[in-house]
Amino acid sequence: MSTSEVILAAPIAPLGARPLSLFLLQVTVLVLAALLLGRLARRIGLPAIVGELCAGVLFGPTVLAQILPSFSRWLVPPQAEQYHLLDAAGQLGVLLLVGFTGVDIDLPMIRRRGGTAVRISAAGFLLPLGLGVGLGYLLPADVLSGGGDRETFALFLGVTMCVSAIPVIAKTLADMRLLHRNVGQLTLGAGMVDDALGWFMLSIVSAMATGALRARDVGLSLLWLLLVILAAVLVGRPLVRRALAWSMAGDETGPPIAVSAVVVLGSAAATQALGLEAIFGAFVGGILIGTSGVPVNKRLAPLRTSVFAVFGPLFFATAGLRIDLTTLGRPVVLLTGLVVLVVAIAGKFVGAYIGAATSGLNRWEALALGAGMNARGVVEVVVAMAGLRLGVLNVASYTIVVLVAITTSLMAPPILRYAAGRIEQTGEEELRMRNGLAFLSEQQSSGSPRDEGQ
Repeated sequence: MSTSEVILAAPIAPLGARPLSLFLLQVTVLVLAALLLGRLARRIGLPAIVGELCAGVLFGPTVLAQILPSFSRWLVPPQAEQYHLLDAAGQLGVLLLVGFTGVDIDLPMIRRRGGTAVRISAAGFLLPLGLGVGLGYLLPADVLSGGGDRETFALFLGVTMCVSAIPVIAKTLADMRLLHRNVGQLTLGAGMVDDALGWFMLSIVSAMATGALRARDVGLSLLWLLLVILAAVLVGRPLVRRALAWSMAGDETGPPIAVSAVVVLGSAAATQALGLEAIFGAFVGGILIGTSGVPVNKRLAPLRTSVFAVFGPLFFATAGLRIDLTTLGRPVVLLTGLVVLVVAIAGKFVGAYIGAATSGLNRWEALALGAGMNARGVVEVVVAMAGLRLGVLNVASYTIVVLVAITTSLMAPPILRYAAGRIEQTGEEELRMRNGLAFLSEQQSSGSPRDEGQ
């Protein structure tokens, strides 16, 4: 097409009034339902994510489509374009949420105990990955996507087994005042390594699902991963430090928020363009902010409020829209779900326990690490959404994976509480608490919007 033809071409039509009005109504309904059900979940001692996912379940195929099918088709029409509008809004929130998680990582402690964190992470990653891949080859065809192949499904199931949910871990540890403890920081560190590897593996599965994977692509993706880390350390850190210092020059809240959002979303865009998942880049961007040495946390409070009160719940409610619990009425799907749940729990617990035990930690510390890393929450929901989008999962297998995420997140607090109560607190941990390094715990006690139970 010539330059003149480009200039004379008709502009792209704007979004129509009907899709826009329906999108705004959907956001209104889902955010309100997520708010009410999230608060109800917290009131009865459950993570808010449970209520927020239930908000989507309420308006999805499980409830509304069964009771009022005509109204359901009007409110949530089965049109890809309409779902994409909700997905875009929700993805913005989940990227910022994961970015804030990166801000709160205590890297100096992880460096000091890096060998321990790596050993725990390796065992807690490889064993569930292997079990998940093996199980994927054995599960019945009822949970396979019609357009997917067994090999891709098996590898994807392995990825869902090996990830940990840093937001859930951080929130659980904060609620229990364990972030200042070595076991808490080690859990976050090992979870961070697990998730970084998990996003890399998800990138491989994504390429397999789209038929774009060639042998050299695996090495290329690994090379990009290493280059991203190197660029973040050598180039990203000084740039982010200067940008944040510039934004803090005045008393305004806006500039630090804008710069932080640019860092997180820009990092996400960069990794997505390189064939890695965007959420990995968002996490790296958050770490750059947290390690910049610039005290921006208080200035970021308004952005945290927006993310944890609106965008995050919207994402989880949108994820809940795709859950169809009626599929569990089929015996084969229900039995498959139970098997997947048992294997997921056993693989993560045993793997983390072995890694901790071989690193010289006692059995209570190993049990606490296993419980913390077993929580999958938001990360597994994000991975499940990716699998549904790629056509690797069908509705039945997607529902199973999300239920595993919820169940493992609910298991973490009581087991952590039991194990941590038997671990003696060290002088280093007391000093860390006095110096206020447990940032999330402080925010929790002061009523921060961080207390959203993701």
